[in-house]
Amino acid sequence: MSTQIPTGTLAPARPATGLTPAVEARGVGKVFTTRAGAVTALENISLSIAPGEFVSLIGPSGCGKSTLLRLIADLDAPTSGELSVFGKAPRVARENQDYGIAFQQAGLLPWRTVRANIELPLELHGVGRAGRAARATELLELVGLPDFAGHFPHQLSGGMQQRVAIARALAEQPSLLLMDEPFGALDEMTRERMQTELVRICQESQAAVVFVTHSIPEAVFLSDRVVVMSPRPGRIRQVVPITLAGGAERSEELREDTSFFAAVTEVREALHEGHVDRGGSGGTAPTSTPRGVDAR
Repeated sequence: MSTQIPTGTLAPARPATGLTPAVEARGVGKVFTTRAGAVTALENISLSIAPGEFVSLIGPSGCGKSTLLRLIADLDAPTSGELSVFGKAPRVARENQDYGIAFQQAGLLPWRTVRANIELPLELHGVGRAGRAARATELLELVGLPDFAGHFPHQLSGGMQQRVAIARALAEQPSLLLMDEPFGALDEMTRERMQTELVRICQESQAAVVFVTHSIPEAVFLSDRVVVMSPRPGRIRQVVPITLAGGAERSEELREDTSFFAAVTEVREALHEGHVDRGGSGGTAPTSTPRGVDAR
């Protein structure tokens, strides 16, 4: 589990080196079997993500971004290659609660209050009432919702529901946070506010993050590195390091900075690069995905 640091204290802008990677993928592939035949969703994915690092996955629909996230989360198994989470098999990492997950839909239980939703993972793993209450109070402060502990999900805005979902994902102090387009359903203003909040939350929790998105500006604003994937079969076309003015202090003003626009342009060019391979494991021409297969 990650070590908690006091609220308001910023973690280093870059992860420490020489540590066991949060995620290590070596030649990972995933093939789905359908009635129409085999569908290769991922091919030869090799990627190392350091503890405390924020990495976004971006690429066209069907390129396997969500599939890769599911493999890391042990919600599915790779067909080939090796995958580890903090040096462990994904199954062991799941059993050790090394990671938390947040999806596009908050997935809150409507009959439970905000506090009770946050406490749910702790309750399922046998944490006592006092321990659950203390942790939920800490997380409510972290996500800026201490006054809404007794509210029910339907009484919250979409952005507030996602804050609760993030708090729930962090309940067991995971060292890794897996996020699959968590802000995709929000309006643009709320989405940008949530991005700023997520930066703060991740700096304070020190968790590594793997973040799936279709938004180039979102990926650039949030990430230490952006992994650009090719159309199916998903491969890593390019890994773009993000260097922005302000370092760890990413703020709304940063969105107007020339370094931000330059990074957005670099990721966009990599995304639309076509067949050219600039240091990844190879690009490929777009191919269609048979119906019934979700290779996002």
